[in-house]
Order: sequence, then structure tokens, then C-alpha cells
Amino acid sequence: MNDPVLNAFLEQQLRQGIELAANSDLLELVPDPTAVGPPSRFIARYTCKGLVKIQDGAVCQAAEFAVGIWFPSEYLRQVEPLKTLTWLGPTNAWHPNILGHAICIGRIIPGTELVDLLYQCYEIITYHNWAPHDALNPEAAQWARNNQQRFPVDRRPLKRRLLDLQIEDAS
Repeated sequence: MNDPVLNAFLEQQLRQGIELAANSDLLELVPDPTAVGPPSRFIARYTCKGLVKIQDGAVCQAAEFAVGIWFPSEYLRQVEPLKTLTWLGPTNAWHPNILGHAICIGRIIPGTELVDLLYQCYEIITYHNWAPHDALNPEAAQWARNNQQRFPVDRRPLKRRLLDLQIEDAS
């Protein structure tokens, strides 16, 4: 890309995204290995608890999820959410905001940073965030309204918390 502003944005997104992944036990971020210059495409792999609906109709926990993230050349001016985020799997994910390859995290404004997208996807997967009425998957929304006591399904933070322990000599 020959756009210096977009290139600087993408370089910053790469740095911040890699830093978040390095400080997370639940996120692996894979930049596009074929990118020339700063990558505009990423795969976010989450190893947190979320829900899937299996063949017999039961809703069960799963622990591996993936989202594709793409910053098209016009991303700093306009956003097409279904172009920017792609649900990669599992295909039987059970969430009001996920259907097929679509994941809806809410409104995405131009220039929304990668780290914000990563957090918002995590909050969807773990049911920290879900739309009870305005849903991509109305059947999952109805189920969620009836099962709110199960949420969130994973309470661990995306970013590992650092402990500042200070030990004093008891003598």
C-alpha cells in the first residue's frame, strides 16, 4: 500500500495486537504471513470458553474460536463491518451475534483499533456482550434470554493481570 497514513496505522495495530497477544493466555494473533509491508489481515484465535450447538440440539461449551480481521484500504474513512470481521469458526457457534461467517460486535467506526476489535470479539464469544433483541441469530437470542444465569461463560480477563507483590521481612 502506498498510503503512508494507513501504513503507519497498520504498523501500530501490529505492535499493539502482538503486545496484547503476548500478555494473554487466551489469544493468539496471526498476522498475514504473505503481507508486503505491515499486514492488513489477521487471524485471532481464542482459547476461551464459548458456546456451540451440537447436532442433537444441545448447547455445550467449546474452547477454540477464530475470527478473521481485515483492514481494507478505505478503513480509515469508512467501514463495512462484514468485510472487516469474518467468523472463521467453529461453524456451530451459538451466539445471538454470530451466524454463518458473520459476527456483529456493534458499530465499528473508521479507525477502530485492532485491540478494540479483539476485545469486542472476546466479549461476544464469552457472552460478556450479546444482543437480546437485535440479533443475527434470533434462535440463539431467544435461548440466551432464557439462560442468562449462565453468562458470562468465561470470566477470565483477555489480558493477563500483573500482580505487584511486595514481601516484607517479618523479623
